[in-house]
Amino acid sequence: MASSPHSYEVSFSGVGFLGARRRDAKNATDTIKIPTIRNMSILPNSDICETPCMTTNLAKQTDFDAIIIGGGACGLMCAVQAGYLGKRVLVLEKNDRPGAKILISGGGRCNYTNLYASPQQFISQNEHFCKSAFAQWSVEDTVTFFETYGIIGKEKTLGQLFPESDKAKDVVNVFTNLCADLGQEIWCDAEVSGVEKVGDGFSVNVVRNGKEQKLLAPKVVIAAGGLPIPKMGATDLGLRIARKFGLKITETTPALVPLTITGKDQDWYAQLSGNSLFCRVWNDKASFEENILFTHWGLSGPAILQISSYWRPGEWIYIDLLPHQNITELIQQEREANGKKMLLAYLSGLFTRKFAEAISDKLPADKNLASLSNAELEKISGLIHEFKVKPAGDKGYDKAEVMRGGVSTDELSSKTLEVKKVPGLFFGGECVDVTGWLGGYNFQWAWASGFVIAQNL
Repeated sequence: MASSPHSYEVSFSGVGFLGARRRDAKNATDTIKIPTIRNMSILPNSDICETPCMTTNLAKQTDFDAIIIGGGACGLMCAVQAGYLGKRVLVLEKNDRPGAKILISGGGRCNYTNLYASPQQFISQNEHFCKSAFAQWSVEDTVTFFETYGIIGKEKTLGQLFPESDKAKDVVNVFTNLCADLGQEIWCDAEVSGVEKVGDGFSVNVVRNGKEQKLLAPKVVIAAGGLPIPKMGATDLGLRIARKFGLKITETTPALVPLTITGKDQDWYAQLSGNSLFCRVWNDKASFEENILFTHWGLSGPAILQISSYWRPGEWIYIDLLPHQNITELIQQEREANGKKMLLAYLSGLFTRKFAEAISDKLPADKNLASLSNAELEKISGLIHEFKVKPAGDKGYDKAEVMRGGVSTDELSSKTLEVKKVPGLFFGGECVDVTGWLGGYNFQWAWASGFVIAQNL
């Protein structure tokens, strides 16, 4: 677990979470019972578009206990967990295959959870809301679930867990194969146009193969995702359905998104395009230590994506370009040994030459270290350790990893994710006002919320 709610300063030693799990496996007591599915076969290299559950037609549309709108992480987990409980569901997916965002996540490798995920790494109007879901479905449950079906995780930076195969499609195949074996239906190329309350249940209008159909089910799950990456089929469907039922929406904005710089400073950032530095980035809400990346339009990189979730237009962010070191002390030490060295030459040893040259136009770079005054040392320290940036904006939903905001948690039961005033209607995943950090946290919320909803169908 991170050392504070707003820090990425994580330090671990020993065998680690996975090592400890495997070492103690014989003595562990499972908290989640995962059935062994008959004739289960994991085909990690198979074409997911040839899975039977996507080609089977409905025998009777009234046979379903629930309709799940959205075949992403939350929707797929919900379908599988419902199947374990003997519930039959229909998943409606707008794209031509399920798990479209899973397939592109992590550069096609899928960072499917974070070993140190806890409620403190999530942003919401109600910071306590996600605690119940994470108590019901933990990180260890996620690891155990995927290991059961052939996905062995490997830990990378800061607890990020990826499949050993580095193939996101292996993750999707687990769900599509399980859905097939459990008799769950997935309709792809199925665009939902509306949901209505009908008697004790719901009707769902869907267009598929050019034909509009009205499907009936006693319960409906909205797992339609958020607004990021519209080219992958992202829409505001979940939010529209929420509004139609009179639910409050917490303001939505792009999150985990690059930040832009315009005006007189744009050229300065553009000249550094491609330069990456390990930094501490912070504002009055959060602090992260990771790399930043200069681009021709502004700033990106993990630390910038993280802080973007806590930033609003008009606000400043601050960057320590040399964390865990004191530039004043370093200069004083160096000038005792080599006082004639020019400041530019010294900075070039700490940073890339390109960056040192760029930052030198804000410093007395033409002076040697011995001749620097206390006032000049203070200026250098301020610039290096508290570099101020006022972004003009962000790159929008096209480049955002996730959406911040969504269906207000005030409208949902934290224990079931059912809408309080509309029994039988559930919301999960990204369309809910629960937004995680970069690094597998949002997948953990998707799996957990899918599991929780399934227990209540």
